[in-house]
Amino acid sequence: MMDMSNYRISEEEIKKILNVYFEGGRLKQIPKKEKKRMVTLVYISKNFQKGKYYNEKEVNEVLKDIFDDFVMIRRYLIDYNLLNRNKEGTRYWVVDP
Repeated sequence: MMDMSNYRISEEEIKKILNVYFEGGRLKQIPKKEKKRMVTLVYISKNFQKGKYYNEKEVNEVLKDIFDDFVMIRRYLIDYNLLNRNKEGTRYWVVDP
């Protein structure tokens, strides 16, 4: 099971959510329900290596292959504490759980 703060989600449920919202590696739409959104964001965050620093352009390059509104996805990843960035917005990295 994946524990995401207030959520306990089984692997089966995660697979169902990802099958609904992803097609060919691309996110079809951002889920409205927070639990489903969190599952999709955790999945997207796995495209970044822990311990590696990225600049904004590198983050955007990864995300634009996943969803057209990559700026919104970047913002969600930061808001949901899956990616962090410095105050200047020049360095991004995966947040350790």
